[in-house]
Amino acid sequence: MLNLGGPDSLQAVRPFLYNLFSDREIIRLGPAFLQKPLAWLISTLRSKKTSAMYSEIGGKSPILNITSSQAEALERELNKENASAFKVYIGMRYWAPFMKETVNKIMEDGVRRLIVLSLYPHYSKATTGSSIDDFKRAIKDKDINIDYIEDWYDFPAYIDSLAELIAGGVKEFRGSDFNILYSAHSLPQSFIDEGDPYLDHIKKTIKKVNERLAGKPYNLSGLNWLLSFQSKTGPVKWLEPSTEETINKLSEEGCRNLFVVPISFISDHIETLYEIDIQYKKLAEEKGINLKRCASLNTSEKFISALKELIMEKRTA
Repeated sequence: MLNLGGPDSLQAVRPFLYNLFSDREIIRLGPAFLQKPLAWLISTLRSKKTSAMYSEIGGKSPILNITSSQAEALERELNKENASAFKVYIGMRYWAPFMKETVNKIMEDGVRRLIVLSLYPHYSKATTGSSIDDFKRAIKDKDINIDYIEDWYDFPAYIDSLAELIAGGVKEFRGSDFNILYSAHSLPQSFIDEGDPYLDHIKKTIKKVNERLAGKPYNLSGLNWLLSFQSKTGPVKWLEPSTEETINKLSEEGCRNLFVVPISFISDHIETLYEIDIQYKKLAEEKGINLKRCASLNTSEKFISALKELIMEKRTA
């Protein structure tokens, strides 16, 4: 299971940011020879502010704990009918456990067939692309048979797991008018212009989810929904509109109840726990909007079942 990773303490924030900004597949900081010096400068300048954000959500990123729980739950599900045939590993891109140490463990365990699952449902070269490249560098010259699952944005069981959480969450607004805001992690506009499929994948997921919500047992048709983007970094042009701009616009249009769905995320982390739950919720309150967030997939039963289906489908292909 490939994921981003996150700082496991406040002391880890600056080196984590350095690893992130050193990756030219995410953001190009001048010519190649300046990437790491500029990454050091940016991580140093941003670390105090970012550390303050992590302080408000427990002093660290929850992503390792949640991903580990997802891995354990998936391993249990996979082995229910397969008598310990599966072992699930985690490899992170920008913080421990790094890909190299995970690959070493895989080889030590004598694994001969591996299914590599990106935990980003929507493909982008900045996320899945970068993580798989990192994995391939770590696994280079190793004797092992590998299959890759690089995107699953329209996988029916994944759509079902999202629809269940959304339908459960909007019950709080029963009898009231409300808007649904699908908030996705932003991406530089240049990536999309160069052919990155991320935005198309996000839109297709939303279309499938809305169709699923309109059917039984939910019967939630005619929803008022919008798409926005959060978590942009740096001065380049990013996907628009931003979630902050959208909340302001909805307030001007008279919106009083808003249900935010973190559509590109499969677990809680700083983007959900700080940006949405603290930053955007405060903005919404100031604008007279009652903002509720959809629960993250995390280890929900339907989501773990969806991951199992993905693996079994690839295994028998």
